[in-house]
Formats: sequence, structure tokens, C-alpha cells
Amino acid sequence: MQPNADPTMQDGQAASGLAPLVLGGDVRGRLDALGEQARDYLADSHAANTRRAYRADWRAYTAWCAAHELEPLPSAPATLTLYLAAQAGQLRTSTLGRRLVAIGQAHRAAGHVPPTEDAGVRAVWRGIRRRQGTAQVGKAAALTADVRAMVLALPDGTASAVRDRAMLLLGFAAALRRSELVALDVVDVQPTAEGLVLTIRRSKTDQEGSGEQVGVPHGSSAETCPVRALLAWLERAGIAEGPIFRSITRHGAVLPRRLSDRDVARIVKRAVERAGLDPTRYAGHSLRAGLATAAAIAGAEERDIMRQTRHKSVAVVRRYIRDGSLFRANAAATVGL
Repeated sequence: MQPNADPTMQDGQAASGLAPLVLGGDVRGRLDALGEQARDYLADSHAANTRRAYRADWRAYTAWCAAHELEPLPSAPATLTLYLAAQAGQLRTSTLGRRLVAIGQAHRAAGHVPPTEDAGVRAVWRGIRRRQGTAQVGKAAALTADVRAMVLALPDGTASAVRDRAMLLLGFAAALRRSELVALDVVDVQPTAEGLVLTIRRSKTDQEGSGEQVGVPHGSSAETCPVRALLAWLERAGIAEGPIFRSITRHGAVLPRRLSDRDVARIVKRAVERAGLDPTRYAGHSLRAGLATAAAIAGAEERDIMRQTRHKSVAVVRRYIRDGSLFRANAAATVGL
């Protein structure tokens, strides 16, 4: 296989697990159609962002192999060991770990034994993690005061400002992932006396689309109420159906095109900069992380935070709770320094 091939998501027999059948006529045609459908399902077995990341990881590995005249597929364990040693000082441990997953999946998809299962490769990987550590360096959480500053710094009157205010407040209050925020349609929002009920039809932890509901209560201030902000945007844009958050031209015309998850990150960074904060410290995920951390600071129960964020892992949500509890009931504050 050529070094730049991408077996992680390749439309081939090995990737689909379908062996060639020697049949004729209509039967073969129907089986070919089913095989194509199976490959489509295979491609959907991972979220789009995950597939994109794995493709990039595989391209990076094959490019390194090509530069060193080594075979990427099938890759010898010694080749992967050299790659790990070369990248250990260049990449974060989390990034390198994801690349190992991508390399392993590429080999499985092509019908090869993954070099990631080799005992020597695993030992080297353990050594890298022990030396470099496995702590992830994430973006800053946008706390309540940060979100308030971001919203109040938006220019008055423009369609973009009305949209961005709704996005920032709703993304924060509902603890939405970027993909969940831009996937919202009008039909997914139900106004009630208490606030809004959002239906999240698909998410990172709900890839099969069972659907989850999130309640968004009214805010205590009209300027930062997520319910009022969203309804104001829908009225301003004249949106009665379809995507809620859409592109806007420089002349203020609202287009039918749905925003992407990358647009959310750009909008957050732009709002952060207007508020006088460091945009390099924040990203689209800062809204979701901010709600969890701010709720922990306010003393919310763990189960209530998890209900809003829809985290399935207690360990993950406890990272936010720990960050939010650093100065609440802090033992050092009791000793009289």
C-alpha cells in the first residue's frame, strides 16, 4: 500500500469485513449494494471529529515513515518504537496516545496485526507516559463572570451580536458541546414556563441517537438570560424552522446555512478578546467546562452537575468539581495566615 493511503477509513473489503463472493446476475448486484451500505455504516461507527483526527494522525505517521524510508503498513514494531521515541519530546502524551490508536485501527482495517500490541512497543509507551506524565493541559473554563463579560462586550444592534449572545449563553447554561450547539434545530427547542427544554438528538456519548433532554432555566438578569437571548435571536432572524444558529453575511443577512463546530470556537475566541481576556486560553469547550466548574464553585451536587452536562463518567466531571472546589472550604484558609 502507498504511504499516503488511509486504511483507517478506507472503503475496502478488509475495512468492511466483507469477503468477495463469486455470484452472478441480480444476486451479486444486491450483495454489492449491501456491501456498500455496510461500508457506510462502518464509516459512521466513529463521530466525524474522531474520524478527522484519526485521518490526520495516520497521515502524520505515514509521512514520518516515508521520510525515514520505513514501511508504515504493515509496520514493524521496531518502526513504531522509533516513531514513539522521535515524537515523545515533540507531542503531548494525549496526542501521541491518539496516534497510537489510529495506527492500530489502520492495521486492523487492512487485516494486519497492529504493532501497538507488541510487548516492546507497550513497554516504551509506558516509559514515555511515566517520564512525561499524562495530565492533559486543557483550555480555561469560562466561568459566569467571564461569560457575562463576553456577552456585555458584544456590539449592540447587529445580527451577529444577537446570534452570538444566544450562542454563548445557551452553550454555557446547557453545557453543550460545540457540535451539539450547532446541531440544534427549532423543533429541538420547547419553551415552557420554567425556561427551555432542549432535545439533544445526538452527542459524543450518544452516537446512536437515543436523544437526551436538557433544561435551561430563565436567567436572573435580562441581559444574560439564555432563554430571552435565544428567543430574541429567532425573532430577529425570522427563523421558524430548520437550523437555529446560521451564517450571517457581512451585510447582516442571515443565510440558511448551519454554522459548524469550528465556528463556535471562533465566536468564543472573538468574544473573549472583546471582553479583554486572553483568547489563546479559551476555546469552544470553555463554555461547557465553565458551567460545570461554576456550578461546583456554587456548591451544586455532583449528580446535578452530571445531569446538566450529561457526562457518563464520574471521573471526568470530578475534574471540574475539583477545579471549582480549590478555594471553597479550603483548609489553608482556616489556619489564620
